[in-house]
Amino acid sequence: MTTTIGLGLAVSTVIFALRADATGAPSVWLPLVRRTRDPYLDRWALPGGMVRVDESLEGAARRNLGETTRLEPTYLEQLYAFGDVDRSPDQRLVSIVYWALVRPDEAERVTLGENVRWFAADELPDLAFDHNLIVDYALWRLRTKMEYSRIAHAFLGPRFTLAELREVYEAVLRKPLDPANFRRQMETSGVIEPTGEVVTGGRHRPPRLYRYTGAVDLVDAGPLSRRATGAVRPDLRNSA
Repeated sequence: MTTTIGLGLAVSTVIFALRADATGAPSVWLPLVRRTRDPYLDRWALPGGMVRVDESLEGAARRNLGETTRLEPTYLEQLYAFGDVDRSPDQRLVSIVYWALVRPDEAERVTLGENVRWFAADELPDLAFDHNLIVDYALWRLRTKMEYSRIAHAFLGPRFTLAELREVYEAVLRKPLDPANFRRQMETSGVIEPTGEVVTGGRHRPPRLYRYTGAVDLVDAGPLSRRATGAVRPDLRNSA
């Protein structure tokens, strides 16, 4: 006989930002929240919570981010659904996970405190639920997309130097890149173009400023990006 049980639906969000490590070099960090109730009391976890009956999945993700970290990220994409039977010790729980990439100025808006703190993404403690696995998967997705997409743009402003762009790639991929080769590859790729402006105020030759060519749509939902009523991005899409 099949037993029917209640199913809990939650959202969690992995928020990646570039911050300086102990050596001063940029690396990938994410904010975590300390759980204030069981299960996993006092364990660090991803920002998230239960989905209300009157809100969409993305709406729930944005609400929880605002309540826990005060962040309102520009880039927010559905990552994957995690629903192993034993992922929560007290109920059957499915989590729809989003990931957000934020620029340094956006990252500074995180409300830090005893229960909210930044952690280096590759040096995490033992997290609540299966959140270590979730972060590992999100890091893999980020590093994979760096190889073929414009996702680095999410960490940068509208204008940037090639050195700043290279720093993003080096921080995410965790390896140094030859500046000359990187410059040649980016300038011949067709995805960036010079703005005709330079950085002012320096003592040496001012570096040129670049921008991405054309419109940069970091979240590509394909044919699901429009509904019959107009251009509305849905919450449910296969982006894993």
